[in-house]
Amino acid sequence: MTARVLVVEDEPTIRRAVGYALRRDGFEVAEAADGGEALATAEEGFDVVILDLGLPTVSGTEVLRRLRAAGPVPIIVLTALGTESDRVLGLELGADDYVTKPFSMAELMSRVRAILRRCELDSMRRNPVRVVGGLRIDLGRHQVLVDGHSVYLTASQFKVLALLAEEPGDVVSRQAIMQRLWDSDYAGDEHVCDVHVSNLRHKIEHDPSQPRRIVTIRGVGYKLVAA
Repeated sequence: MTARVLVVEDEPTIRRAVGYALRRDGFEVAEAADGGEALATAEEGFDVVILDLGLPTVSGTEVLRRLRAAGPVPIIVLTALGTESDRVLGLELGADDYVTKPFSMAELMSRVRAILRRCELDSMRRNPVRVVGGLRIDLGRHQVLVDGHSVYLTASQFKVLALLAEEPGDVVSRQAIMQRLWDSDYAGDEHVCDVHVSNLRHKIEHDPSQPRRIVTIRGVGYKLVAA
């Protein structure tokens, strides 16, 4: 699902540049030029708000205060260079991060992605059930459903699947898998990892010889994809 970002900035050049960079990176973007417009637009629901504290009409700090009172949406505040008091106030009012002007778009995009990752991990901790395509993984009960059917996994197989499901689509190295299995640094034969993955594939793949859920990235490791 595409993340939705609200950009609140009264300077048109900055607002358009930030909006362009976000859209280029695949985000859905809405823009607001002042505090009143920001509060009205925020009611549509967003995954992240980028908020300039120096706004006309309703101040940026007031917008921040109201947004935080309304819910836990992550907020990154934009502050002018040297205004330490604004940064401190913003964080005290509940901002999750700040970026000082002038800033690079690469830095801002990195902050947005990082905050989304943290939110996703927090959500996973609160909700121990993860769904990846036809897989439903209940971390609390150590249960796995494949296309609605319960399958039995050994403790090691479940650990491997749970690790891959933490970041679906991301590659997990063999070393990381072995460290999870042994709960410590592991420097042994990584072929053992391949055996565990092979056994797991026989439990969750329709055709283990041509796996579509656990994909091998040659020379690196594995990734879990929706199938």
